[in-house]
Amino acid sequence: MNHALTQLQPYPFEKLRALLGSVTPAAGKRAIALSIGEPKHESPAFVAKAMADNLDKLAVYPSTIGLPALRQAIAQWCERRFGVPAGWLDADRHVLPVNGTREALFAFTQAVVNRADDGLVISPNPFYQIYEGAALLAGATPHYLPCLENNGFNPDFDAVPAHVWKRCQILFLCSPGNPTGALVPMDTLKKLIALADEHNFVIAADECYSELYFDEDAPPPGLLTACAELGRSDFKRCVVFHSLSKRSNLPGLRSGFVAGDAEIIKPFLLYRTYHGCAMPVQTQLASIAAWQDEAHVRENRDQYRAKYDAVLDILQPVMDVQRPDGSFYLWAKVPGSDADFTRDLFEAQHVTVVPGSYLSREVDGVNPGAGRVRMALVAPLAECIEAAERIRTFLQSR
Repeated sequence: MNHALTQLQPYPFEKLRALLGSVTPAAGKRAIALSIGEPKHESPAFVAKAMADNLDKLAVYPSTIGLPALRQAIAQWCERRFGVPAGWLDADRHVLPVNGTREALFAFTQAVVNRADDGLVISPNPFYQIYEGAALLAGATPHYLPCLENNGFNPDFDAVPAHVWKRCQILFLCSPGNPTGALVPMDTLKKLIALADEHNFVIAADECYSELYFDEDAPPPGLLTACAELGRSDFKRCVVFHSLSKRSNLPGLRSGFVAGDAEIIKPFLLYRTYHGCAMPVQTQLASIAAWQDEAHVRENRDQYRAKYDAVLDILQPVMDVQRPDGSFYLWAKVPGSDADFTRDLFEAQHVTVVPGSYLSREVDGVNPGAGRVRMALVAPLAECIEAAERIRTFLQSR
């Protein structure tokens, strides 16, 4: 067996099950889960129809590189969404369909990390646990940058010493962040691109929450936007990851893409031909329909805005919790231990949240998730309101 498997920590939800396993929730209260970030809004009917209309493609072997029409639809979406000049993104060289960002982030790390170089994979802390596991199984060392309130819940990249950047092979960004919802500012993205040039590392921007924001007139920029503003038409050292899971409420479709530096995409495609992860043709055709439509995405944002408005009205008078820049999470400060809060809330109110310390790693005696909990506002509006009311009751009773 791969000895690196022994370095993997239990997934946060395994820790959560262990925490709550011996607890009996209050009788008469139905369970409300604010724990798993699984979108619950209705999936677009036209996407399901596109899938159903193409079930005959079950008899077709898909290609790893994907259909030209899908890659073109993705490239055109990137142009519209992130201000990339027409023609910069070559659908044949810069775009690769993937089976969701989770699979792609892991596989990308295996393809990019050079095991012989004693390299670092740098990530925000707290973080999506795939970053860590992918680094360890690729033979790299994870390096964590704390995301603290005093820096807008973004890492303080200026505090990273040069010797760390020198060993960096991949810098993971997550914007809007999971669990904090914080956006990485445009000036910071440009600064990181300059650092990547200086120290020769790859920026892997996980932007799977990029379409969950509040101001329809000001969509948040991404790494491709920074490349466009810098005139960086080759997207050198820059790769972005996107998914239909959150944008289009299609987590079960397992459809996303990787786009950016063609000199990275090409060997990554070679890796994937051996990895055996081609997207089924009927899924690709359904994905084309999703990437070409924005009406359902705007409706999706409307539903999340309504939930944020209602839940924050209930919770802000009794707890320290703010509207994030994006995503569907609340990153709330709680009194005392976040694990104790989570367990006691579940026992008293049958509401499940995730302790922030389970989503982070302790570095130099500090766990940046400690004293916070993550709440995913994915349940229907009425359930989110009821959960918020129960949390308020719980806090008022303590």
